Amino acid sequence: MSSLNHIDILKLETIFGMGGGYVMNFTNQSFQSFISKSVKVNIYSDRYSAMGDSKAKRLRVLWDYDGDITVGKLTEDMLKLLEAEYKINNNLQNLNKELFDDCLQVAHRLQGKVESTTTVEDFLKIEVDEISIELLRLDDAISTILSSRISEVKKGLNNKAPLSVIFLCGSILEGVLLSVASKNIKIFNEATSSPKEKDSGKVKKLQEWSLSNFIEVAHELKIIGLDVKKHSHSLRDFRNYIHPYQQMSSGFDPDFHTAKICWQVLKAALHDIHESIKSTKY
Repeated sequence: MSSLNHIDILKLETIFGMGGGYVMNFTNQSFQSFISKSVKVNIYSDRYSAMGDSKAKRLRVLWDYDGDITVGKLTEDMLKLLEAEYKINNNLQNLNKELFDDCLQVAHRLQGKVESTTTVEDFLKIEVDEISIELLRLDDAISTILSSRISEVKKGLNNKAPLSVIFLCGSILEGVLLSVASKNIKIFNEATSSPKEKDSGKVKKLQEWSLSNFIEVAHELKIIGLDVKKHSHSLRDFRNYIHPYQQMSSGFDPDFHTAKICWQVLKAALHDIHESIKSTKY
């Protein structure tokens, strides 16, 4: 039995559109398949028919019968799917972000996940050891290129060139995560947050992943910490602004403070990745 309270349930029912027995845009088949893959549960077994046969009623029984870890994991996976659907349909602005974040906190609480409370300024004050690229066990060729880019980042910081720093930090982090993923393709592809093709539902090739995709999956796999994920927004969509007209239309105006955040995110990410490698996880 989960520890969801009445307010939690009201929020979840609202975000998942459970009026009239529906749940999101699921068909019966996709509903069963999704839950089976997420938490290894057959939602159409007799166990979940106590309230009735609709998708919403079966989900409510699961909330009532199953434990916090199962309910929390499924809830988080459903929220990620919901967010992805909004993004795919270019409709993210219509997602109730406050309600979405509240529901995500519920999912994390049920799973015992600790939320980061660090502000940007707190994050910048954290002392992070600078990790040499060579310690990450990447291929020699890519390691040489990334080390050279690290040197360019430092020049950009010294010369107050924020745009260069932002682009370079993003490219370095993406290069490192792509290299790590290439050595661990199976677990990256099996991650819940791995990006899927819209039509086939298959996981995209690694070369088609965005920096945001790599960050989400790396965090899910506990390769990078929550602070890195939380403060990585300055890096995630950096490629959008390589083209001057996209920068102009977005109103993106990089400053040195943003550049310092990007450098801190990169250092913290490399530190986390190095710790994962030392533990022989990856």
